[in-house]
Amino acid sequence: MSAARKPDKARKRAKAGAAAAARELRLVKEARIQDLVGDSAGTRLEASGVLYRDGTFLIVCDNLPALIRVGSELSPKAPENGVIGAGGRKGSGTARAKPAEQPNAGYEDLAHDELHDHYFMLSEAEPAGSGGFRARVHEYDAKLRPVGSAHLDFDLKDANKGMEGLEWVERSGTGHLLALCEGNRCKGGKKGRRPGGGRIQVFRREGERWTRTDTIRLPASLPFEDYSSVSVRDGRIAVLSQASSALWVGRISPEKWEVDEGTVHRLPTDGGGRTVYGNPEGVSWVSADHVAIVSDRAKKGARNKRFREKDQSIHLFLIPEDSG
Repeated sequence: MSAARKPDKARKRAKAGAAAAARELRLVKEARIQDLVGDSAGTRLEASGVLYRDGTFLIVCDNLPALIRVGSELSPKAPENGVIGAGGRKGSGTARAKPAEQPNAGYEDLAHDELHDHYFMLSEAEPAGSGGFRARVHEYDAKLRPVGSAHLDFDLKDANKGMEGLEWVERSGTGHLLALCEGNRCKGGKKGRRPGGGRIQVFRREGERWTRTDTIRLPASLPFEDYSSVSVRDGRIAVLSQASSALWVGRISPEKWEVDEGTVHRLPTDGGGRTVYGNPEGVSWVSADHVAIVSDRAKKGARNKRFREKDQSIHLFLIPEDSG
């Protein structure tokens, strides 16, 4: 065996060991999104983000410019269920610019500013003047009317491995956007799939810009191959991985942009220990011990067949005790 292959074998053994040691989330309830809202949003629902607020879930899809709303009981009869417009307009590059006329294709995640009752929705990456790519954040008021949009001040080299998760955190009277990089060390390719480099970039509004002020480094021990969503509640932080089909739960410092080692929880597996939740894309805290997760549309192909039963759905999970 060549020396070059030994590290890969070691990483695989470490990953397998971490997966075996991880505790499993407990499913409470789940439903296919189309069963809850009918055909009002179409039949292709590439769910990418979810936000729990006031007894309802708001869901964004990366192929739809509108939002989907469903009641927290996940019943098709809930009066809250339906599709609501969010303007879906791209801005001209400033945080409070007038929206342009071209609709946005969809969003990767969403966040909410409780103080001002504003919503923020994330576009993963688009060409920027720097020659690379930057994520764009679209801002909406309480009635989901577009306020404007702006790039996040952080260069990305890969349009397909940009920012995947978004959260709003108030600290010392100042609001911050937390943007989660999809790849480890905010990179694409093999480097981005090498565990141990989870990064959340911290941004603050300065005039008409979203300026990066800090970086949250997730634990180097975290075995995730990618990162798809982030949610913060009462000092606790949850980070979801699609490729690893797992959720990390930790605590975030109230003073510094730092987190503890936390705990990894795998999403439930089948009787043979195989992954069945193969497309988890968005996470939101619901209570101190419950999270909601939404799943993207499974790709075609025999290897993804067992993922289709859980795709394009919303799932409510209980987090076991003694975590994070």
